[in-house]
Amino acid sequence: MAPGKNYWARKMIEALEGQVGRGYQIRMFQFPEDYPAVLELWQTAGPGIHVRRSDQPEEIFKKLQRDPDLFLVAESSDHIVGSVLGGFDGRRGLIYHLAVSTAYRNLGLGSALMQAVEERLREKGCIRSYLLVTKDNQPAIEFYEERGWTRMDLYAYGKDL
Repeated sequence: MAPGKNYWARKMIEALEGQVGRGYQIRMFQFPEDYPAVLELWQTAGPGIHVRRSDQPEEIFKKLQRDPDLFLVAESSDHIVGSVLGGFDGRRGLIYHLAVSTAYRNLGLGSALMQAVEERLREKGCIRSYLLVTKDNQPAIEFYEERGWTRMDLYAYGKDL
């Protein structure tokens, strides 16, 4: 009998988590060890990432209780050079904070991080995922559209609780 879909999905994740071949490795985020480097990456990644109260250590710790396997980092020479934070509520996925250090952009790292988190979402049974991009972040808009994401004609609302 041929290997099933989950077998091949796991093989892809294993390959992505190993040495990718361009000088970086993708692995799961480790709390609290990785937090300072990831926070600095988010703060210096450019105007597209807004660090808020939900990014404080205690909030990240709470998020990791739900799905720690959806928070990935990319490492090069023991330095964190990329990260993606995903979430899954059992119905839909959400991508937060894809960030790649300026020196590592346009090397396929952002694509590799997105591919890894999307595959993990699929393994959890997620059939649709969302992400938010600010209207003025044209490079991010182009990045996601080139990877099959489509703009939705709706309003996004938020409320601090």
